[in-house]
Amino acid sequence: MTDHILLLTGKLAEKSLRRVMESIAAREFTYEIANIGVSVAALMTTDMIVRRLTDTRGATRILVPGLCSGDFESASERLGMPLERGPIDLKDLPAYFGRGARRRDLSQYDMQIFAEITDAPRIGVEEILARAAGHRRDGADVIDLGCLPSTPFPHLEEAVQALIAAGYTVSVDSIEPEELRRGGRAGAHYLLSLKESTLAIAEEVAATPILIPESAGDMESLHRAMDRLAARGRRFIADSILDPIHFGFTESIVRYHALRQRYPQAGIMMGVGNLTELTEADTTGLNMLLLGVMSELRITHLLTTQVSPHAAACVREIDRARRIMHAAREDNSLPKGYDSGLIIGHERKPFPYTAEEIREMAAMVRDPSYRVQVSAEGIHVYNREERVLGGDPFKIFPELGLLQNDAPHAFYMGVELARAQIAWQLGKRYVQDEELNWGVAVPPERQGEKGDVHAYKGEGSTLQARRRKEPNQ
Repeated sequence: MTDHILLLTGKLAEKSLRRVMESIAAREFTYEIANIGVSVAALMTTDMIVRRLTDTRGATRILVPGLCSGDFESASERLGMPLERGPIDLKDLPAYFGRGARRRDLSQYDMQIFAEITDAPRIGVEEILARAAGHRRDGADVIDLGCLPSTPFPHLEEAVQALIAAGYTVSVDSIEPEELRRGGRAGAHYLLSLKESTLAIAEEVAATPILIPESAGDMESLHRAMDRLAARGRRFIADSILDPIHFGFTESIVRYHALRQRYPQAGIMMGVGNLTELTEADTTGLNMLLLGVMSELRITHLLTTQVSPHAAACVREIDRARRIMHAAREDNSLPKGYDSGLIIGHERKPFPYTAEEIREMAAMVRDPSYRVQVSAEGIHVYNREERVLGGDPFKIFPELGLLQNDAPHAFYMGVELARAQIAWQLGKRYVQDEELNWGVAVPPERQGEKGDVHAYKGEGSTLQARRRKEPNQ
């Protein structure tokens, strides 16, 4: 049976909705569009739908605008069919129906993230545990205790054991053989890094060794160490070392490729800090590119640091990137269209509406509510009386005469205009009353912190305020 979808809308959006649905040209379902007698689709509520929708027109499910409020489960029962919330912006309907961005489960990955606490000797066990919790929340699989040259680490064993007791997988990273022994004896699961001259430590402890060349670029020494452990049936991970740009970066990428060619089945690690920490550029793109190299070479272990403030989100970025790369590789596809969490400063489709389309909608508005939209031309602010276009909020605001004696509403419009200006300048998606989407750049603890927007909007002067005042319009 072909799915028949009833799309509910309001007067202002009906024309645009028809245009978008005609562009989808779906074969797997049929549809009808119904204006249920409200001018602004965002003011629709489930109670209103149940009252006004007397004919469901043979639909198998009903799709409503993303800002529709109310009890969807109860409304579905009363209507006798599923009532579903669509996207906030109707221009996102093609992706909603699978005509654009992929809808893919990103729960799968095959890369293990080692997150290093680089100054572990200088902080206490409680602080180590606190940082470990943050790394794990962001996606880390292994907590790496970084030792420092010529810096005592008297609480190394205590730190390892406290992390293990808390359920963490632990690695110890040091250039000092004795610290590696101490970490291994304390129960660390991995040791970074052993080389040919210190390989005997692998015989003394159960920890899995991560092997590196004896000296920079000495791949023969790394090969000998790998062959030696392989002959004994001992598990290991090899790291040929990623060098910084202008200090051997390209050659170090070539070494990883050669290592994989020589050892097709070996576990390999790449430490990315020499690129992300030592390159003054946003780390999202750097990490995504390195994860692409690692995905092609089947490098399944990654060590990252978060020392420089500009690299403070690397674990989150890498976690998202490994999921995208895994899905794209499994699909034999480009890593495009799976997830936008690593697009921070821009967006692929920042301006869903043209200036002409916004002018068409503005011409149909018959109420005093201010709408703010962004097109490639600039920031559009309009209601039934005013239509202002510009790029500078300080020039737009004086033209909005209704706000001059309303401080809370002026504050609200100032916030919205500032967001709209940022979106226009950077090429990001703007939706009124919604925060800009910064992807994985914003940590979870800073997301969703919204004050009482209604307190600043002014009764009846904005969409949400009107909904609060007239919930059953």
